[in-house]
Amino acid sequence: MLDQLRRMAVLATVVEQGSLVAAARQLQTTTSAVSQQLRALERDMGVTLLHRSTRRIGLTPAGERFVQGCQAMLAAAREAQTQLQHLRDAPEGELRLSAPVGSARQIGPALAPLLAAHPGLSLSLEVDDRFTDLVAHRIDLALRFGRLPDSTWVAQRIGQKTIGLYAAPAYLARRGVPTAMADLRQHDWLALRADNGSLRSLLLRGPEGQEDELRMTPRVSSNNQLSLQQMCEAGLGLAMLSPDDVDESLAQGRLLPLLQGWSLPTLPVYVMTPQRDAQPAKVRHAIEALRGAFSGGSGGLPARQD
Repeated sequence: MLDQLRRMAVLATVVEQGSLVAAARQLQTTTSAVSQQLRALERDMGVTLLHRSTRRIGLTPAGERFVQGCQAMLAAAREAQTQLQHLRDAPEGELRLSAPVGSARQIGPALAPLLAAHPGLSLSLEVDDRFTDLVAHRIDLALRFGRLPDSTWVAQRIGQKTIGLYAAPAYLARRGVPTAMADLRQHDWLALRADNGSLRSLLLRGPEGQEDELRMTPRVSSNNQLSLQQMCEAGLGLAMLSPDDVDESLAQGRLLPLLQGWSLPTLPVYVMTPQRDAQPAKVRHAIEALRGAFSGGSGGLPARQD
């Protein structure tokens, strides 16, 4: 079948160019090869399609009808190639993006300029802290924090997310304000579940350069970062949260920062794609936009995820 389609394309090109010589030039082959393709097509179809002379060619009645389908096939192939080049070179079509809840505030500002600059691009955003089946949901690009699950997808690090330690005023009034590393062991902890990149081993660096490690057993765990923030604000314990997510809660006094002279770990930020090479333009541009949004986090320690 592929050979037959190729011969049909040769016939359409011969008619389009007006001669075997011009068709051979267009197809970057020899006149003899073009002639052989046409003879093979006529043999397979069982009918004469062209009248040949030394100077010109002419279609038989059967050839005139048959070549219309050949030309339509060739035009469709060229249009498909053009559309593919557009997808490769310009961001357009639907971008299906999966991201955790904690990233929602960064995604909008990061992708808004890209969407504004390319009217042919649309976004389908799936926000979920679970590690969903990316293939089943036809995801083009997944944003992930911390430890990554085993996957055949390709991951590339695009930045890091700064982490701080917070608690509600009511909790601190009841349990006391921790001022040293040893105090943290006496408090209740709220943390993401281990399969969502939570930190079970916490390394902190003090204001004088001293380092200490804390092993945590959370009293409350969840697969949703926003739920942990809400429980922290409700006074259930200490939580490691991103400063980007709690600025409003800090301004309104619902949360207070702890151990501000200490450095906490940062969470690495990754994007995951089905393949590393031959990415469509919508994915390449989205990765660069997200890289700009998450490349600024600094000042922390490497995350340890035992």
